[in-house]
Amino acid sequence: MKCEHCTRKECSKKTKTEDQENASVEGPSLAQESGEKGEFHKLADAKIFLSDCLACDSCVTAEEGARVSQQNARDFFRVLNLNKKCDRSQHKVLVVSVCPQSLPYFAAKFRLSVTDASRRLCGFLKSLGVHYVFDTAVAADFSILESQKEFVRRYQQHSEEEPALPMLTSACPGWVRYAERVLGHPVTPHLCTAKSPQQIMGSLVKDYFARRQNLSPDEIFHVIVAPCYDKKLEALREDLPTASHGSRGADCVLTSGEVVQMMEQNDHAVKDAAVDTLFGGPKEEEVRRHDGASSDGYLAHVFRHAAKQLFGEDVGEVTYRTLRNKDFQEVTLEKNGEVLLRFAAAYGFRNIQNVVLKLKKGRFPYHFVEVLACAGGCLSGRGQAQTEDGRADKALLRQMEGIYADIPVRPPETSAHVQELYQEWLDGADSPRVQEALHTMYQGAGLPAGSRDIKW
Repeated sequence: MKCEHCTRKECSKKTKTEDQENASVEGPSLAQESGEKGEFHKLADAKIFLSDCLACDSCVTAEEGARVSQQNARDFFRVLNLNKKCDRSQHKVLVVSVCPQSLPYFAAKFRLSVTDASRRLCGFLKSLGVHYVFDTAVAADFSILESQKEFVRRYQQHSEEEPALPMLTSACPGWVRYAERVLGHPVTPHLCTAKSPQQIMGSLVKDYFARRQNLSPDEIFHVIVAPCYDKKLEALREDLPTASHGSRGADCVLTSGEVVQMMEQNDHAVKDAAVDTLFGGPKEEEVRRHDGASSDGYLAHVFRHAAKQLFGEDVGEVTYRTLRNKDFQEVTLEKNGEVLLRFAAAYGFRNIQNVVLKLKKGRFPYHFVEVLACAGGCLSGRGQAQTEDGRADKALLRQMEGIYADIPVRPPETSAHVQELYQEWLDGADSPRVQEALHTMYQGAGLPAGSRDIKW
């Protein structure tokens, strides 16, 4: 079998059976889970294929494959059904966090505005028995702000003897896994240490929110709704337990497509509901996003911050220049004919290969690269906007891109909630707890050099 992300003649994991190669993850037949009236009675199996992520080249072990198979709707409904039983000792507080890049998919599928789609999704989840529904925008705020600070620090510390640049973003779990498991050094030292929005949201829910609700982390079952399957793998990272508690930040990850499947088979009326906040205060009705065409926009936010902090330049609209293809773009800051900052966005595996090749050869002109595994960015995640035969639904994607572009942008610096959390949760923006809760370390060994039979 040849993984579509791989340029090799075959993926190196040769011992897999055909079923293992397809890495199928079965969804629940809810009639088996519960006979109660009002439950769904049929939910088609959800399957993950190697082409759905960067889990090729032995990135996924057999044990991890088995654990990924638990990241599906069956586990979600198992907890819902336990909550309906009388043994309260087994009850969990169900929390669902929704990625912003999933909302345009729900909006397009149900022909709603993105705000109405958010309310419909929230109402649906609460009708099932979910207690709280959050969006992950506040977690992305933290991730972007910490990435901004880290880039400025790296830029100031960079030298030929101890290179700290380029900085490569680390919010995409498919890319990070590939960098750790296959590339190793010299690539992993360039990964930004700021945790991804999913990882930070796990800490917010299992640590900050749990303490506000007088709950232990184990009393919360936290579900992430995300646009791609790599988020399921991200939830399994052994070195990312919630700070101070040793509890997993995300207990289950469902793709947008899996949730839409549930919604389409729902046969009872649903009352729309507003998304909750971590603070328990007034709920913000209007959906907000960050400044990215299809993602959380790390490049634009870090670029503006670096231009101001390092060179005193105020950058308004960020101008992108398309290079090799539409998924490889460049942004520069120039003054008096001199290039002060050179940033790039590299989406899709072929562009990633080109970045890594130039980096290894020492011919890399960029200070910062926003790296995403999916061509087209996060909106194009394989967990949504797919046709029945597994291809990208291009018409639906174009519609989603238009919906996402119309969502108002909120810079992370302007979020009063984030500043409040820095103080209340983390004891200040520069405290040791910030490093513990918002940053991580990466495995750097990769595969032995002789086994990296990668044809660039």
